[in-house]
Parts: sequence; C-alpha cells; structure tokens
Amino acid sequence: MTKRNWFILLIFLLIISCSESYTPKPRAYFRIEFPEKAYVKFENEETCNFEIPKYCFVEKDTSKNAETNWRNLVFPKLKGKLYLTYKPLNNDLSKYMEDSRTLAYKHAIKADAITEQVFIDPKKKIYGILYEIKGNAASPYQFFATDSTKHFLRGSLYFNVYPNKDSLAPVFDFIKPDIVHLIETIEWK
Repeated sequence: MTKRNWFILLIFLLIISCSESYTPKPRAYFRIEFPEKAYVKFENEETCNFEIPKYCFVEKDTSKNAETNWRNLVFPKLKGKLYLTYKPLNNDLSKYMEDSRTLAYKHAIKADAITEQVFIDPKKKIYGILYEIKGNAASPYQFFATDSTKHFLRGSLYFNVYPNKDSLAPVFDFIKPDIVHLIETIEWK
C-alpha cells in the first residue's frame, strides 16, 4: 500500500469516526446523606420548651442586637441555621405578627411562590403560621408561634451556601418536618 492510499484511508477513517454528535452531560450535585430522624427536648426555663432534631445543636445568639432569649439551631452537616427570636407579649401581638409577615414577604422578589401553613392547637395554646418560600430566596422557611397572650416565638431558616432551589430542594424537604415538629411540641412557660 502506498503513502497515498494510507493517507486516503486515514482521511476516510477520520470522516466516519466523527459522525456522532457530542452531547455534554449536565452538571451533577453532591449526594447528601441525611441522618435518621430523632428528637430531644430543648428546655428554656424562662420562655418555652420544644423538641429539636438530634443532629443539630443550640447556640445562644451573640449578634450585636440579640436579646437574652434568642437562640440559633445549627445544622452543621447541612450548613444551615434556624434563628429563633423570642419576645414577651405586652398587648403587641398584632405588631409582631405583622413584622413576621413583612419579613417573610421581603423574599417575594426572589420567590416563585410563598405558601402559608396555619397552626392552631387550643389545648396547647399554639397558634402560628409557617411560611414556605419557594424559589431561589435566601430563606426557605420562616414561622411564628404564639400563645396569643404572653409569648411570641419567631424562626427563620438560612443556609451558608448560595441559594439554588434545585440543589437544596432535598435539604429543604428534609428540614421542613423538623420545623413543623418544633412548632407542634412547644410548651409555653
């Protein structure tokens, strides 16, 4: 076989080998291993008790404007923090409820939708609303709970990552029952 024939054969092989089109693979996200659901009781002598997940811990809020009974639930493996602010009521329930609603709806700019889940348990004196903020908002869940006369507890969940609803959706779905459980297990002092 001559050089010319080899050259023609090589060109022919290159042409038929490049007939398949290349399709890039989509970017994948890391697999997240979730811990088993289990709860422990958190007790605060002054305000209220409630159950929290075993896979988080409570820290005192040490930010500049923090008040005495403000706490944070830290989810270290999920890079999340649920900020809990407590206020004693003094005929100002409507003000705190409106503040909670306003703070939740500030995320409407980035949200695809905001849904509200109402909690009413007259026996335990738990009344509240859980705001689920869908989309690429900074906080996927915010809530308030009150006994309507003496106590007001507000919570807002944030993650220490860029908000991406697609990659964080499994984490949101995992933590939502924990927040609901916290609200439903409140015992006011």
